[in-house]
Amino acid sequence: MTEEKKPKKPNRQQVYTLLVEIGRKVGDGLPKEATGAALVVYASGVDEAEAVRETVAILKQADTAPLDVSGYGSLAEREAEDHDIPEEERALMQRALDENAVIVAQMTPFFDKEA
Repeated sequence: MTEEKKPKKPNRQQVYTLLVEIGRKVGDGLPKEATGAALVVYASGVDEAEAVRETVAILKQADTAPLDVSGYGSLAEREAEDHDIPEEERALMQRALDENAVIVAQMTPFFDKEA
C-alpha cells in the first residue's frame, strides 16, 4: 500500500502590527531610569489573536513584562485603511511572515517626567 502525498496547505499566516506596552522586570534590558516601554511589533499568525498570544509568549521568554497589546490589523487591513507603510516596514513584515516570527521593529522607553 503506497501513501499518497497530501498537497501542502496554502499558508494562511498573515502579519499583524501590534503595539505592546511593557512594564519593568529584572533583566528586561530597558534603560535604568525607564518605567516601561512601548514596542512596535510585527507578528505572524493565522489570526490576530494568535499573533498576540505568540508575541506575549516570546516577550515573556525575553524577560519582559507585557502589560497591554493593541492590534492595528494585518497588512491588507492597514492598506485598506490607507495607512502609509514604508518599504522598510514592509520588508520587516515580510521577514516576520517568511520566518513565522515576532519582530520588534521599534522600542520607545517611558520615563517618569517627575524624576
